[in-house]
Amino acid sequence: MDAPALAQLILTIALAAVFIGMGINHFRPGPAKIMAKMIPPYLRREGLLRPLNLVYFTGVCEVLGGIGLLVPQTRLAAVIALIVFLVAVFPANVYASQHKETFRSLAIPFWPRLAGQVALIAALVVTVL
Repeated sequence: MDAPALAQLILTIALAAVFIGMGINHFRPGPAKIMAKMIPPYLRREGLLRPLNLVYFTGVCEVLGGIGLLVPQTRLAAVIALIVFLVAVFPANVYASQHKETFRSLAIPFWPRLAGQVALIAALVVTVL
């Protein structure tokens, strides 16, 4: 295996670990409750689409996306799905950034958060080049 292929493999495994780990975190009671509060009011619904259920759903998306990164046959689909996921959850991150008093360390300022999301998307793309 040449150096670029090895670097790509290491990046893929690292991203998979990040997404699986963060996805699992969505099922821990404390973090899940905080993440549910991060959903902007205009996106909150009752019933099946209530915030806590959305947190669980996004956790499943992250875990499955991370696993998908590790399987060569599903990697491209996982990358596309995770990019859509990162775009879809960005409003919650923006909302948290605007409410530092509520979310404290999770309230990453807008521009660094945006840069982080773009970097994650770019890293995902690199895994399928």
